[in-house]
Amino acid sequence: MTSRPLPSTVRSAVEHRVEVKKSVFLARLEPVASVEAADAVVARVRKEHWEARHHCTALVIGPHADRQRSNDDGEPAGTAGAPMLEVLRHREVTDLVAVVTRWFGGTLLGAGGLVRAYGGAVTGALDRARLVERVHLTQVTADAPQAEAGRIVAYLHQWAEAHGAVLDDPVYGKAVSLSIHAAPELVPVLEADMAALTGGAVAMTVGETAIVDRPAP
Repeated sequence: MTSRPLPSTVRSAVEHRVEVKKSVFLARLEPVASVEAADAVVARVRKEHWEARHHCTALVIGPHADRQRSNDDGEPAGTAGAPMLEVLRHREVTDLVAVVTRWFGGTLLGAGGLVRAYGGAVTGALDRARLVERVHLTQVTADAPQAEAGRIVAYLHQWAEAHGAVLDDPVYGKAVSLSIHAAPELVPVLEADMAALTGGAVAMTVGETAIVDRPAP
């Protein structure tokens, strides 16, 4: 496990519009889990804005942002996809695709103008996005009696908020199945706190440590 923070991602799709000398640049960011999903987003944007001259793209995939790709889509080489990708790298995000659709306004912007416009459109979209952190957390589960579930769930909500943990939705049956993802070093604290809360009546099972999405503060 690496101690270096993992790249974050965006929670949901977001758009940002920039106009430069009558050329319109519409940036769209979407979270994706694979290159194939990213290609589907690009195809959908192309179909939706079929009349636009360019649909330039950049994507970053993988928990460590190990798959990266960009496309200038007819713009001068290095003036669109590359600066878009550089913004994604600089902001340390992954598992998303950026598509910037351009409607030409009749005035040539030059290489520098294009770099600023395409990079700025993606920057603006990221500024508007709700980010999700990727963190290594350990799953801890428990079964609680229905009569005690409300009190325990309320406590776990408070605990998760205070300690940067992620609480899953309870699953209701004869007993209520609870699942919370906490930092590995805080698992003993969680076990002790739950034992104190329930008088040791609710046993907790420690599961695997994995990469989990957590809303950014």
